Amino acid sequence: MFHRNTEKLESFIGGSSSFKGEIDSKGTLRVDGIVEGNINADWVVLGESSHVKGDISARGIVVGGRVDGNIKAKEIVEIKNKGQIYGDIFSVKLTIAEGAIFDGRSSMHRDEGKVVELIHKEKAK
Repeated sequence: MFHRNTEKLESFIGGSSSFKGEIDSKGTLRVDGIVEGNINADWVVLGESSHVKGDISARGIVVGGRVDGNIKAKEIVEIKNKGQIYGDIFSVKLTIAEGAIFDGRSSMHRDEGKVVELIHKEKAK
């Protein structure tokens, strides 16, 4: 699923379920059904049968289904081989598996580390 130790699964929308409205969840949200509305969670996992019509914002997002909307992740977006994204992606890391569909723009901005300039002083002769 993720390559890091993630939050435990807190919320789940099953394959035979549909939801309309905004979702704001702590921890990990797994979606296998249909969501019409924006999602905000710590981590989001979209199964192969999922379809989200709205924007998603999280630390990390794994897309196995379809997203019609923009995605914003603080750490990583991973599109699996059956994943489809029709919208823009804003993330530090982006992984797209062979067979995945991504129709949009991606913007990957890293926080630039602070550069410290060292000044070399020559000894007086």
